[in-house]
Amino acid sequence: MTKSKTKKTTSPKPTDGELDILRVLWERGPSSVREVHEDLVARKQTIFNTTLKLLQIMNEKGLVNRDDSGRPHIYRAAIPEEQMQKQLVNDLLDRAFGGAARKMVAALTDTGLSAGELEEIHRVLDAHRNRKGTR
Repeated sequence: MTKSKTKKTTSPKPTDGELDILRVLWERGPSSVREVHEDLVARKQTIFNTTLKLLQIMNEKGLVNRDDSGRPHIYRAAIPEEQMQKQLVNDLLDRAFGGAARKMVAALTDTGLSAGELEEIHRVLDAHRNRKGTR
């Protein structure tokens, strides 16, 4: 497996297009450019060369790893989905809410969550409290 020479120690923030590709890789697992492109086209209009170029850039940024030992090259997400989600949430929390989680949750609940979504959030919070032993 070939590693990029310019990878940073912290994960870079992906662009919207890069996130689209990461979603495909998280769902499909290791995939060729053509496989990624076919999944992307089913979701939105894009051209093959754009998919290829984005994957090359993402490899340089450390968002994906490329196995170029055979043909076609196979790409894998370098960062697990949950880890990337946490990173992006922390970034949003810091940038948009000054680190105030309460403000972020208040803004989230003002976006028109359904009763089912609110109930699910309560379940997640209860499970978190139980794991941490803070009731």
